[in-house]
Amino acid sequence: MSVMERLDQDMKQAMKDKAALKLSVIRMVKAALKNEEISKGRLLSEDEELTILTRELKQRRESLQEFEKAGRDDLAAKTREEIDVLSAYLPAQLSEDELRGIVRDAIAATGATSKKEMGKVMGAIMPKVKGRADGALVQKIVSEELPS
Repeated sequence: MSVMERLDQDMKQAMKDKAALKLSVIRMVKAALKNEEISKGRLLSEDEELTILTRELKQRRESLQEFEKAGRDDLAAKTREEIDVLSAYLPAQLSEDELRGIVRDAIAATGATSKKEMGKVMGAIMPKVKGRADGALVQKIVSEELPS
């Protein structure tokens, strides 16, 4: 079942349950997916849908950090709930240990020997972990694993 079909089913259920926040988040995600579909002029692939979901989740995580910095606990709590709703549509996140293993394999495969070659390593890793790991965490682990 595609992400859009799942969103449609969950939207109907959220309407029945009168879950306003969940309904709002689902509508925002559907709008983002539909806008991208219109701009591309074709149906989106699973990979493209995943990219959009990841982008929406990243926006909310950034908002959460700003709200916490500003001491806006009310908005931070709402954003946390939105993140929970969005996370349900993404594949299970990789643990840090699993990610380290992937990073080490990519470093070995690319033959990277210094942080100057970080772009090459990141390029090899990101397609493998798309939607299953935060890019900032991947970057942090790569910089830890590569020698200076």
